[in-house]
Amino acid sequence: MSVKSDEVKHAGAGAVSEDSEQGDAGTIENKKLERKVLWKLDTRVLPLLALLFLCSFFDRTNVGNAKLYKLEDEINITNYQYNIGLAVFYATYIFGEIPSNLILKKVTPSIWLPCLAFVWGIVAMSTGFIKNFGHFVTVRALLGLCEGGLLPGMILYLSGIYTRRELAVRIGIFYTSASLSGAFSGLLARAISELGGKGGLSKWRWIFIIFGLFSSTVGFAVFWLLPNGVASAKFFTPEERECAIRRLRQGTGNGRQQEEVERFAWSEVRRGVLSWQTWLSASAYFGILSGLYSFGLFLPTIIQGLGYTANEAQLWSVIPYAVATVFTLCTAYLSDYFQVRGIIMLFSLPIAIVGYAVIANTHNTHVKYGMTFLMATGLYSSVPPVLGWLSNNSAGHYKRATTSALQLAIANAGGFVAVFIYPSKEGPQYHKGHTVVLGLLTAGWFLVLANVLYCWKINKDKAAGKYDKYLGYNDDRNPHFKLVL
Repeated sequence: MSVKSDEVKHAGAGAVSEDSEQGDAGTIENKKLERKVLWKLDTRVLPLLALLFLCSFFDRTNVGNAKLYKLEDEINITNYQYNIGLAVFYATYIFGEIPSNLILKKVTPSIWLPCLAFVWGIVAMSTGFIKNFGHFVTVRALLGLCEGGLLPGMILYLSGIYTRRELAVRIGIFYTSASLSGAFSGLLARAISELGGKGGLSKWRWIFIIFGLFSSTVGFAVFWLLPNGVASAKFFTPEERECAIRRLRQGTGNGRQQEEVERFAWSEVRRGVLSWQTWLSASAYFGILSGLYSFGLFLPTIIQGLGYTANEAQLWSVIPYAVATVFTLCTAYLSDYFQVRGIIMLFSLPIAIVGYAVIANTHNTHVKYGMTFLMATGLYSSVPPVLGWLSNNSAGHYKRATTSALQLAIANAGGFVAVFIYPSKEGPQYHKGHTVVLGLLTAGWFLVLANVLYCWKINKDKAAGKYDKYLGYNDDRNPHFKLVL
């Protein structure tokens, strides 16, 4: 009896061991399949989004490069009128963000995002033919309206093809194209300026025409390459497609399945608008963008004010952006690795704060240029965490569409600040402008801290059962949905 019992135990242990080995093998295969899925998304989708975003920053900020080549003199506008044109861009940019995100699902990302790029490219090209202040304001307004839907649309799109744990790195990858645009736009503007006089057009006109043509070409190409989501991506095998869909559903429970069939409801828009997280993160991002936009628009002028020629200023503006690119990717990686967003920003923002504090109060030209490295690094490296944070903590398609767009609409109002705090008459010191951005970034640091503590409190309340009435809800109110700090 004892022998038979031992045999049964031995056989049972063997069966368990065999099942365990099969389970391990299955897990290894699943991980391999997931890596294939991620590799395809990273190599087939991210480069397209990065290229679109690169184009948007080219066409948004190359006006700063054009200014160095006498744009104001040729169309007979004052520096104040120039700033009005910049401000109008942000007004229409903000206006277009929320409506664009709410219709994105209906029109589909593969149509809407490339079409935006194609149209704004045409608008950007037309800037090369303007004659007066009225023309300048009109094309800047149209450019803002067309570009406004791109970034919130891309954030919403990415949150639908990547899991919460993967989002910051991917935002970091495509957002570094913004800092690369700062690097390359200076180089390209310098090269394009050699066309000055060809076809009877000035140097600055060729800058707008070439960059705009590039954007329209990219938009046309992306239209044929960008999938609507993982379910329709033609580059997946059937097995990979099933894995891509499954991993998204596992990452958010049943919420992802619910989102696939979710219908528009104003109650979800209201939830997004009334969320404390939206306003805290958006207000912090407002300070970041006030610095980032003013940095991008006026860096060439700042460097020229340090004693460099226009051509030298274009070249010297490259290096701070290149350094910021590296740090932005590192910060995004750490944000995903440790699964924190705001906590990372509590360390990245002080880098920019130090840069602005020093550059506002020094007259040493070499120190000033050195501080632009800290300014660019702190600003750009804070963006992937803040963009991923709100998207991570918003569940339900239309709530996430609202929070993503509203966050950017509020933050992009920083563009109004950016265009008026660096008037040419205050250069090259720009004490007032740097001090204003310094104050906004410092306030932003405290807002980020407040949002971290708020998210921590919500998680604590969920663990204590205070959100149990939302059990079964397929959104971020569910007690099983933990907020990212």
